[in-house]
Amino acid sequence: MSIAGSPGAVPLKSDLMTEADDRLPSWRTGPTRDALTGFLDAAGELPVDARVAYIDNDGTLWCEKPQYVQLGFFVDALRARAADDPSIAERAELRAVLDHDSAAMGEIGLARIAAALAGLFDGKTPDAFRDAVRNYMSRATHKALGRPVKTIVYQPMLELIAELRRVDFTVGVVTGGGTEFVRAISEELYGVPPELVVGTLIGYELRRDDDGRPQLRRTASLTGDANEGTAKVEHIQAQLGRQPIVAVGNSSGDREMLEWACAGDGPRLAMLIDHDDGDREYDYVSTAATFDDPEPITDVADRLGWTSVSIARDWATVFPPVDWSPTG
Repeated sequence: MSIAGSPGAVPLKSDLMTEADDRLPSWRTGPTRDALTGFLDAAGELPVDARVAYIDNDGTLWCEKPQYVQLGFFVDALRARAADDPSIAERAELRAVLDHDSAAMGEIGLARIAAALAGLFDGKTPDAFRDAVRNYMSRATHKALGRPVKTIVYQPMLELIAELRRVDFTVGVVTGGGTEFVRAISEELYGVPPELVVGTLIGYELRRDDDGRPQLRRTASLTGDANEGTAKVEHIQAQLGRQPIVAVGNSSGDREMLEWACAGDGPRLAMLIDHDDGDREYDYVSTAATFDDPEPITDVADRLGWTSVSIARDWATVFPPVDWSPTG
């Protein structure tokens, strides 16, 4: 695990690119970087309207351990609500979260807990929810890494997004997390506008105020399935209508999206982030959150010939400087 100011936050001088090719400076020289630069060069053969890249968020664009950032946001909101109204903790799902009772949470199940947490913002407007997310992101700290949560994005991935845009790619975020949560921060962190974020959808209800003016309000129910596995592909088509030729993920929940990106002719790139650096980040094989994995995703990547990115081997820098400020 790295702490702010450790080599995990600062590139090693020997690993930086020469002036001859200064693309992807946080990526170490080797087969993985060569595969990326080779793809970027070859993508110029394709029509601009075919240049579409979709990238997962948790564990792909930012750190997902020891808990999802979105879960941290909901827990923060729950604690604030419980301080004002202790009776809220009488609900078993919320009590388990407040007590960090993993056994109880496992028995209750992710679906019930997620619904209970979503209920904290039941009846809120989209703008109120967006503002709450941005407020949390402005003050939250990742305690293990010792840095602001908004700086736990992966520097090499920011560079890859910039290079994709340099060759006229449309870049979207396709996440298993909540659509509105990611939309609240996607433009600031990644330069991805809200309309290019596809995630798990919360339901809305159109109401009218006392003057008859329409007001949109959140509900505590999901619209459709959680955005993992086959649902990712289905939701991309339903909401964006463009097939990617680049897809990047880190878990079994991204498998179908990566396979779909490879389903066609011409230059294509399916890339898996392999979390194998326990010193600067975490060491684990990422799994889907909503279903059991039939096969480790790292084995799938090897078998299907995807480009696997070893954080330990391929990234000279993991995170931007601790005082990094996103510019959108």
